[in-house]
Amino acid sequence: MGIAEWREQLRRGEVSARELTDQHLARIAAVEPSLHAFLEVTAERARVDADRIDAARAAGEDLPPLAGIPLSIKDNLCTRGIRTTCSSRMLETFVPPYESTVTERLWNAGAVLLGKTNLDEFAMGSSTETSAFGPSRNPWDPERVPGGSSGGSAAAVAAGECIASLGSDTGGSIRQPASFCGVVGLKPTYGRVSRWGLVAFASSLDQVGPFSSSVADAAEILQVIAGADRRDATCLTARVPDYRAALQQPVAGLRVGLVKECFEAEGLDSEVRASALAAADQLQALGCELVELSCPRFNDGIATYYVIAPSEASANLARYDGVKYGYRATCDDPAAASLAEMTARSRAEGFGDEVQRRILIGTYALSAGYVDAYYKKAQQVRTLIRRDFERAFASVDVLLTPTSPTTAFRFGAHADDPLAMYLADLLTIPANMAGLPAISVPCGFDRSGLPIGVQLISGVLQEERLLQVAHHYEQAARVMERRPAAPLVA
Repeated sequence: MGIAEWREQLRRGEVSARELTDQHLARIAAVEPSLHAFLEVTAERARVDADRIDAARAAGEDLPPLAGIPLSIKDNLCTRGIRTTCSSRMLETFVPPYESTVTERLWNAGAVLLGKTNLDEFAMGSSTETSAFGPSRNPWDPERVPGGSSGGSAAAVAAGECIASLGSDTGGSIRQPASFCGVVGLKPTYGRVSRWGLVAFASSLDQVGPFSSSVADAAEILQVIAGADRRDATCLTARVPDYRAALQQPVAGLRVGLVKECFEAEGLDSEVRASALAAADQLQALGCELVELSCPRFNDGIATYYVIAPSEASANLARYDGVKYGYRATCDDPAAASLAEMTARSRAEGFGDEVQRRILIGTYALSAGYVDAYYKKAQQVRTLIRRDFERAFASVDVLLTPTSPTTAFRFGAHADDPLAMYLADLLTIPANMAGLPAISVPCGFDRSGLPIGVQLISGVLQEERLLQVAHHYEQAARVMERRPAAPLVA
């Protein structure tokens, strides 16, 4: 059932918030030994939260929109009094004294926190394999990755450990794991959702969004977390529309653009391609007009991203120096050790290989003599990518692409080839480059029974249109009703 159905049952007293919470805690206990989606389960707090909702209902109070709904939170969002590690040894013991804006809005809306989910270290990765605390596994096949960097959140929703979850998306970190795990993943417009309390990776690209089992549930979560925040200067002040009402608007007559470069991309699996095109045909059957168009610089997004994102990461992660907070290395002779030596050792021991690799790339790109050749040039290409999208949306309402070039790969498949791992985000990165909203919705399965996702992209602040089209496709295709058997899928 979805959030709206659970809300009605809770309102009528057919189920209590405590019962719903205990059901999900029992599910977590049953599958976590095989899945490792969670870094921390907050069972005691969850039961207190649920009991508070039940007491309010018994007293006849009006319940907020997410009252009693059990959620999980990616562990790079600060939660007051609960560890926020970013899956890194650097922050292994960090307990924030404050709450992020998005989680604060969830708790004010009555949501119940089940725990914090696993991720690639500092959100840098596409498989959750870079987590310092071990990888999460894909509920469809535990020998395969759940995607990344928000792999724990996607796996938790797919396995039925929570009704929905929050993740963050810098270059595809919500949409790619959503595709791999067969769930819905939404990246809003940059600035539509506050980043205050999100531990920064690349500040001009990061955005918070939901994972859920349906487009309607994604709309429910976005309705709560979207909106202006005076604590985040990059957060937009535009009015938040009624996303739930938008789901019911008809899609007949809308124009759906098929991005030629995406369907011709190197490394695109033939089954993924066929499944995404079948999704386009389904939208056509609903009355949409299909338009093939070109975004010439779409596939330049990945090279651009891997200059801009590491550059911003190198600046953001400079704060972790072993002095103010976080991991501090123990020197053999503390009396003789210099501050520079302690800082260097703290960073070398506290950060994993992938984080160090990106810091080095970014520091080089920003260094004297190279900043114009790399960082400045990448920003210029970013502008060209944005202009390609602007031209596309002058003639269509949404764009359609596969979400990821492949389905979930096996653990270790790209261990010796970081570039192959980076290509997992080939089709998701351009939306981040342009700050556009995008969503991944399940659209089929490959011959191994692994889920495939289709990506829809819309213009700036056009989440209503995006959710509208995604919802109608989801309702017509009913992909998950045809799902094959899977060991850990709810």
